[in-house]
Amino acid sequence: MMIANIRPEILSHLCKDKKLAVLIENCEVVIQKGPIKVFDDLIRSIVSQQLSTSAAATIYSRFINSIDDKSSVSEQILSKNTDELRAFGLSYQKASYIQNVARHFEENSLHETDWHTWSDENIIQELTKIKGVGRWTVEMILMFSLYREDVLPLDDLIIRNNIISLYDVRSEKKQLIADLQDIAEPWRPYRTYACRYLWAAKDSKYLK
Repeated sequence: MMIANIRPEILSHLCKDKKLAVLIENCEVVIQKGPIKVFDDLIRSIVSQQLSTSAAATIYSRFINSIDDKSSVSEQILSKNTDELRAFGLSYQKASYIQNVARHFEENSLHETDWHTWSDENIIQELTKIKGVGRWTVEMILMFSLYREDVLPLDDLIIRNNIISLYDVRSEKKQLIADLQDIAEPWRPYRTYACRYLWAAKDSKYLK
């Protein structure tokens, strides 16, 4: 079995699914945790959309280095016009979306939010109110910023396609989603970790 820093009880639970167990035994997943920065990670996510990792990192670095006071990032974003934000390499749309995030956090006093007291669905409902932030983006925030353990992002094409491949799913449209949810049901309450292995298995010989 590949070495992973995932609690043994989680791996034991997920390995009850014999197909998933093959991925767990052969694919490497390492969970890295850092400070919880929901606002920063939302901004980074918007910057990164449809860009290579290196291009996104360059633009984000330019942008964040322009912020004098890191304790008031949203205020400084709102003090800039769209053209000033675009000068960092952002598209007009991304600049607008970043301003939307900053405005929503300021107007709703979200910077001091204790996200641990919120349910996953409440966080999704709150953050998808922001124009430019969709469900998939918030699900990534739940998984990688808030370290929630039971997220199933079926809008993610890699996750969806790898479940279809691993379990030989033949259904389509609404029935497909229902079937994928049924397959993932036994993974509760650790669906996030199952998805990490599904990502790790991309293009591997363990998928059909």
